Amino acid sequence: MTIEIRQISAVQARPVRQRVLRPHQRAEELVYPGDDDADTFHLGAVDGDEVLAILSMYRHAQPPSEPFAEPRAWRIRGMASVPEARGTGLGRRLVEEARDLVWEVSPDPIWCNARQSAFGFYEKLGFAIVGGVFEIEAIGPHAVMVLGVGSRQSARGGPSVGNRQ
Repeated sequence: MTIEIRQISAVQARPVRQRVLRPHQRAEELVYPGDDDADTFHLGAVDGDEVLAILSMYRHAQPPSEPFAEPRAWRIRGMASVPEARGTGLGRRLVEEARDLVWEVSPDPIWCNARQSAFGFYEKLGFAIVGGVFEIEAIGPHAVMVLGVGSRQSARGGPSVGNRQ
């Protein structure tokens, strides 16, 4: 088994979105705003033709209600791993690849609306919770989590300078 992290289409990401994130919806209902924007890209952990994990990255300002809201930022959305691929490091590899790709272009913060069950995952990668926990109907508790450019080294295990917490 050789798993490759590579760009995929939004259409290729939707079945995993549906299976893992929103099983109560059909895959074709999971067209997110911005899926086809010029700045948007979708990454997949792919084994042959099988997509095992996904991450979509959008150019999207942080919510203005959040502390340290940035008008220019990147947003992770639709991050998911199929159950049999969890705990294998594919999610970490996707986040690191997406982070490296966007920070080569623009040193802007990366944020997401993280499910409460994923707080620890994102914290290990250097993300910090900003603001409080909120509920997304039919999905559950979430919080905005942010990875600032100052946390680049901290996400790789080194010292951090200017990390917004």
